[in-house]
Amino acid sequence: MESKIKLIKTRYNQFVISISLVLIVAGSCFFIGNLDFNVVALLLLMTVSLLAIQFDILPVLVAAILSGLILNFFFLKPLYTFHISSSKEVLLFFMYIVIALINAMLTFKIRKAESASRDKEEKENTIKLYNTLLNSLSHELRTPIATIIGAVDTLRISDAVVAAHHREALLEEIDKASYRLNRQVENLLNMSRLETGMLQPKLDWCDFNELIYGVIQKYFSDIEHHAVVYNANDRLPLFMLDAGLMEEVLLNLIQNALLYTPNSSTITITAKDTDYGIELAVIDNGKGFSTTETQLIFDKFYRGSNTKTGGSGLGLSIVKGFIEAHKGTILATTNTDGGATFLMQIPAQTTFINHLNNE
Repeated sequence: MESKIKLIKTRYNQFVISISLVLIVAGSCFFIGNLDFNVVALLLLMTVSLLAIQFDILPVLVAAILSGLILNFFFLKPLYTFHISSSKEVLLFFMYIVIALINAMLTFKIRKAESASRDKEEKENTIKLYNTLLNSLSHELRTPIATIIGAVDTLRISDAVVAAHHREALLEEIDKASYRLNRQVENLLNMSRLETGMLQPKLDWCDFNELIYGVIQKYFSDIEHHAVVYNANDRLPLFMLDAGLMEEVLLNLIQNALLYTPNSSTITITAKDTDYGIELAVIDNGKGFSTTETQLIFDKFYRGSNTKTGGSGLGLSIVKGFIEAHKGTILATTNTDGGATFLMQIPAQTTFINHLNNE
């Protein structure tokens, strides 16, 4: 019912705007005076054409007929009557009406065809995205679930059969698989929040030295084959940001670096304050990425050609969404000496700890 009322209001507004615009153009031509009939006809025809680009067919047809009647009454001699004295002017008048109506119909049909083509393309893209999502998550979700089920089944065997060190290994596998599964679900939920526009940063004072160290200690303290390095910046102020979202940003960027760098690589994090807020960088010394990949890496479900097993292609798109939710920007570049840099510039209110201690 509400949709029908809204549709009626929309059509009513289109009729009002169409009639008003024709009257305004015709009135302007009339008060200017001494305008040739052909000039006025061209201006009114252009008005009808512009209306046809935006509005439904009925308001445009009304505008076309109304413009023809106004053209006859006010600009064709004898003036202020619908009588037309010469056959030439009769021909001109009817040619105007026919051209205006044909133009309105053709423009409407072109719009309708473009809309149908756009809807078809969107549907195809949706199907493609859906298939990509299924292909990506079928492995990413199935693998940790299978690991957890297998380990639990093994642990159900009596203690006499499963040695203590084997139990510890199985529990560790369950822990890793649970964490991996939880990350995939978190990424899906975060992407859903971004796409529905429900994400609103909860700003509070944030100590980035503490936040970065916390992410490293919580998630990457015992990683093998890589080193995650952060040298604390003692002069770094507090920033008014959403600490939870920024933790997700760092977590996804570090995990992305782990996937795209060979063993023994170093991932370096830097943070510094600027005139507008904070500048963060996550730098690795891997192979970097090509110019083509630079344009695609923030797209949903995109995975580079050099990636290791794992990852759904959502991490970097979520990072970009969280940074933009803070009105910030993120830029990915390849380093001159190899590796990649993700540079984030985020506007934020700041306050220095030293100043707070002195107050």
